[in-house]
Amino acid sequence: MNIQHVNPDGLLSLPEYSQVVVSPPGRLAFIAGQGAFDREFNLVGADDLHAQTVQAFVNLRTALAGVGASPAHVLSSTIYVVDLDEAKTATFVAAMKVALDDQPFPPNASTLVGVTRLGHPQMLIEISAIAALP
Repeated sequence: MNIQHVNPDGLLSLPEYSQVVVSPPGRLAFIAGQGAFDREFNLVGADDLHAQTVQAFVNLRTALAGVGASPAHVLSSTIYVVDLDEAKTATFVAAMKVALDDQPFPPNASTLVGVTRLGHPQMLIEISAIAALP
């Protein structure tokens, strides 16, 4: 099997972690959970869900572009938000539109999950996705 591990320019790269994994023959890309970190592992927007959501979606777009895809190719996504409630859902939706150039996230089998904590104590959002490559 020819599994491809990709760490696109612009995203954090660690030897024990892949930002994107592509599996033939159907050419699916499995995008790791994207938080609000820049390529040097600096958190963007501490305590600011809007800023973190924008950065997480920018990172998702970067990961997808690294394998020749875009948000339109996403088949499924899981979005985790710390202490999710109605106000945070509204903040998330507004920030997502900013990150995606005022376009909605293309329809996909998505799940929005409220969690008590993520992998880093200041993370407020994380987005993972599966995409079909063009």
